[in-house]
Amino acid sequence: MTETVDIAALSGIDQLRLGMTGGFIAPIARTVGFELTEVEEGRVVFEAIPTTAVYNPLGTVHGGWIATVLDSACGCVVHSMLRPGQTYTTLELKTVFHKALTAGTPVRAEGRIVQAGRRAAFSEADLRGLDGKLYATATSTCLVMER
Repeated sequence: MTETVDIAALSGIDQLRLGMTGGFIAPIARTVGFELTEVEEGRVVFEAIPTTAVYNPLGTVHGGWIATVLDSACGCVVHSMLRPGQTYTTLELKTVFHKALTAGTPVRAEGRIVQAGRRAAFSEADLRGLDGKLYATATSTCLVMER
């Protein structure tokens, strides 16, 4: 008999940890091709290797792909701070592109909480190559709500 888990009854950090063990993987992670590899309260890391399937007409990784990965890092770090019964939505995402990214370059998006309040949370993330090169940064404002 398979045991079902009431996701809403878990804290945000426990939900993310469950996802890392294969209990639940957000469909966007499969679609975009990234994986949550580290999670702690107030910090998350996603890893990815973009392919030419996400190229723009200029022959580099599309900014939308980069923004999606950074949005996930900014959102999931807020998610890591949620109490059971809470949810959130992104109100604002600002992305800054520092350097062109090409296919086959392994990257890490690290998200950090800036401040988490009762109703609003602020986060930031950067996208770097494994060699430390900075490709993009983002900041996000999220609305925290009861389910």
